[in-house]
Amino acid sequence: MNPAKICIVFHSGYGHTLRMAQAVAEGADAELLPIDADGNQPEGCWERLAAADAIIFGSPTYMGGPSWQFKKFADASSKVWFTQGWKDKLFAGFTNSATMNGDKLSTLHYFFTLAMQHSGLWVGTGMMPSNTKAAQRNDLNYVGSFSGAMAQSPSDASPAEMLPGDLETARQFGARVAQAARRLKSA
Repeated sequence: MNPAKICIVFHSGYGHTLRMAQAVAEGADAELLPIDADGNQPEGCWERLAAADAIIFGSPTYMGGPSWQFKKFADASSKVWFTQGWKDKLFAGFTNSATMNGDKLSTLHYFFTLAMQHSGLWVGTGMMPSNTKAAQRNDLNYVGSFSGAMAQSPSDASPAEMLPGDLETARQFGARVAQAARRLKSA
């Protein structure tokens, strides 16, 4: 059987979300489809998303939601929505913000709602949070999300300074999406 085709459509403002996208892609063996600073998708984006078995959304969380560049993509997807072109595809999402909470869950809810409007199926992290007294900031899923992968990058930290635990959480999240896509494809 052919492996599942997975695409990650994302916007990154300062490079932190790009690093997360790369980690998710590593785990999922996925193709990256970056949204540029003007909110435009790469050439052939819509065709690649149409051919995908799973679509993973990614955006930084700005002011309690995804970036306007991602929203421009989401609004443009209404043409696909009208024909239900992504019906029954798997969807997932990830985000990053400067503070530990940063209202990241609002961004994941936005992604989830977009996926549901496209009649998709959602994949969460499937991992327990690191929430004991012994837990350390660099542990797997320390931010504690079930809905999608979350990372926290201080506002004065470069993308190179992202914590390995957050990036490993993203990688394992990507692997989970790939496993779910393979399972659905073989059903």
